[in-house]
Amino acid sequence: MDDSCLFCKIIQGTIPADKVFETDQVLAFKDINPVAPVHVLIIPKRHLASLNELSEGDHEVAAGIFDAARRLGAELPELGGEYRLLTSCGESAGQVVPHLHFHLIGGRRLNWPPG
Repeated sequence: MDDSCLFCKIIQGTIPADKVFETDQVLAFKDINPVAPVHVLIIPKRHLASLNELSEGDHEVAAGIFDAARRLGAELPELGGEYRLLTSCGESAGQVVPHLHFHLIGGRRLNWPPG
């Protein structure tokens, strides 16, 4: 854990979040500034700054993230199994919180390119 990291504080419970899914490996919660009717953040419970920090030994973490996305995509009725899953690596790519996270968004028609 990184004591200065916003998402680590959510994992620790010192900052509240509207949790929608949790396992030993990952936590998913609603984004406080949603860009779509459904906007969930999926994060590993172990602090990794971005996807660039995943190593060969992190298969379980990666699988946990994608399993959470798949399950939420199927279980959230607003999505009907259709959603976008994305992550950013670094500030210039739009990453605001330096903790690996995936945005699961949907519930409306999404345009491409996203911006």
